[in-house]
Amino acid sequence: MNTLLQEKINAVIPNLVAVRRDLHKHAESAWTEFRTASMAITKMRELGYEVTMGADAVCKEAMMGVPAEAVLAGHMERAVRQGADPELVAKMAGGMTGFWADMTFAEEGPFVAVRFDMDCNDVSECDAADHRPNAEGFASVNSGAMHACGHDGHVAIGLALAEVVAGMRDQLKGKIRFIFQPAEEGVRGAMPMEKAGAVEGVEQIFGMHIGFQANKIGTVICGTKNFLATTKADITFTGVPAHAGNAPEEGKNALLAAATALLNMHAIPRSGKGDTRITVGKLIGGEGRNVIPPKAVLVLETRGITSDLDAYMFGEVKRIAKAAADMWGCGYSIDIKGGTKSGESDAEIAALVAEEARAMGVFDNVIELKDFGASEDYSHFMSTVQAAGGKGTYVQVGSDLMAGHHNGHFDFDETSLTNALTLMGRCVVRSMGK
Repeated sequence: MNTLLQEKINAVIPNLVAVRRDLHKHAESAWTEFRTASMAITKMRELGYEVTMGADAVCKEAMMGVPAEAVLAGHMERAVRQGADPELVAKMAGGMTGFWADMTFAEEGPFVAVRFDMDCNDVSECDAADHRPNAEGFASVNSGAMHACGHDGHVAIGLALAEVVAGMRDQLKGKIRFIFQPAEEGVRGAMPMEKAGAVEGVEQIFGMHIGFQANKIGTVICGTKNFLATTKADITFTGVPAHAGNAPEEGKNALLAAATALLNMHAIPRSGKGDTRITVGKLIGGEGRNVIPPKAVLVLETRGITSDLDAYMFGEVKRIAKAAADMWGCGYSIDIKGGTKSGESDAEIAALVAEEARAMGVFDNVIELKDFGASEDYSHFMSTVQAAGGKGTYVQVGSDLMAGHHNGHFDFDETSLTNALTLMGRCVVRSMGK
């Protein structure tokens, strides 16, 4: 490996764990990553990167599932109390926490982007004494918010990689962009950033995740295929309340409309063109046992192995919602809460990652391409780059996990931070070195 690259990586490794643990302690969920983004923006500017943030980096009209203004205001105040820069936080008003940071090198070359997600899960961290974040004092102090997926590690890796790259600017050519994305959970942060220009002109893009399918130290998945496209939505049925005993004929039962829709949505014919999914995860409705229910809400998602198949599933959802509402004389409305495209890593870029991974000598199980079978917001960025003629891949860096992702007991072996940083650093230098 490039001697200078190893020197620069060695210099930032001692701070990797501290940054990850600070972010873990101050977990922030989708569209409320004010402190996380503030700390990252400050660091990127110190390193000499040109930062695009706020309304310039996030298309407000494309944002989905954004908390109410009063809720956002509370998170902004909390972020400042926990050390965020008040001026930067103010520029992110409305939840526009995503940003990107660019560095252009003297010699012409490729335009490479690397994406890191910032948000945590709406999960309460466990209080077990043997849970390492509790035992070592870095458990989340923010109620109902926990980094239970590893995004705290991703941001730490991104900032360390940015420092490595900045220290090698004379050895690199082209332009690099670090994309720090909010709201990956719920797959709703990539599209607003893409619409603001986050990947415009990008020729090569890398995304990475600690763990997930690579759930053992020594394993690395260099390319991921068959991301599922998905649409997340809430459907509200509105009826008319009435006395259930005295005048039931005067009511319009929204709960029955929702139940009819739920059962028929799960009966949507699957497609012979590929995998599809639907899950109604929650049904909320009714006011009392003697009241005809005037309102009910379905919280659901569809998925498809291609964007067209997801569109087919969601088209059927809309058709059934209308039919169920008409059947029971109710109204209905659909609120899209999130969604992302399908995608597949380019074998050429995955092979590049695999070559660098094997050369490191720390991975005993190098997998070039693997089916994902789930959704990841990064696929929206990657497929957009590919549609414009670029290439990309999604890397999963192995880690021993203390519990599954999105679990209150989640934690990971922090050795994976160094492995991921080194691998991503090698890939960037491979793509951009003179």
